[in-house]
Amino acid sequence: MSTKSKDGIGELIKTLFWALLIAGVFRTLFFQPFYIPSGSMKDTLLVGDFLFVNKMAYGYSRYSCPFSLCPISGRILGSAPERGDVVVFRHPGTGQDFIKRLIGMPGDTVQVRDGVVYINGAVAPQEPAGIFTEVKENQGPQQREPRCANDPVGTGGTCEKPRATETLPNGIKHDVLNIVDSAGMPDNTPVYSVPEGHYFFMGDNRDDSLDSRFPLTAGGVGMLPAEYLIGRADRIIFSSAGRSLFMFWTWRPDRFFKAVD
Repeated sequence: MSTKSKDGIGELIKTLFWALLIAGVFRTLFFQPFYIPSGSMKDTLLVGDFLFVNKMAYGYSRYSCPFSLCPISGRILGSAPERGDVVVFRHPGTGQDFIKRLIGMPGDTVQVRDGVVYINGAVAPQEPAGIFTEVKENQGPQQREPRCANDPVGTGGTCEKPRATETLPNGIKHDVLNIVDSAGMPDNTPVYSVPEGHYFFMGDNRDDSLDSRFPLTAGGVGMLPAEYLIGRADRIIFSSAGRSLFMFWTWRPDRFFKAVD
């Protein structure tokens, strides 16, 4: 092999090394990829959506800071979360990364009555927004069938859920889905008081989400301490309805680069 060929290979290796290093630093410091494995945030997020989480949105904490270099408590460089944000956080019980919508701020009271949220005693109004439909089939790598308001629905049938647009006290609007009308949890809850330094989260697919309405002992989130926040979900980059990203015929191009509202 000539000296020129060796130099060319050496330059290629150095270029790849620096490219990978820069990509790794970028991912560690600023953005974290996140794949949606479950239907708890439908119809805002679907199983198979792939997004990047903005880790700088709220500053760094013990669970978002690279290499655990930040203080164990407190946050740096970021602003406070806002009601209505779609947030990725570390589950205090399981250590898994979860994604839910921020509903209750520190000092708030939150209650659900007949499927409607009340924040500090005031209703977060819901306006009917049609019916969300999807095919009743196994979804994503976990191969779970969706729950339907019109069950029993056979595999391949049309799964329906009533959809409403909810308006939060700060004017943020987003869709929520309902599956069942129940006299008990999760459509009717006690009044929750959100402690200082904590947040209250709910999934948009209200009857199919283990969130702050449920304690850690029941698999829920409970009141989440601020130190468990990782970042804000801003935009879907890619989406596939199949078990693998390589199943191109299951891609959802209409969701590519879609903003998360």
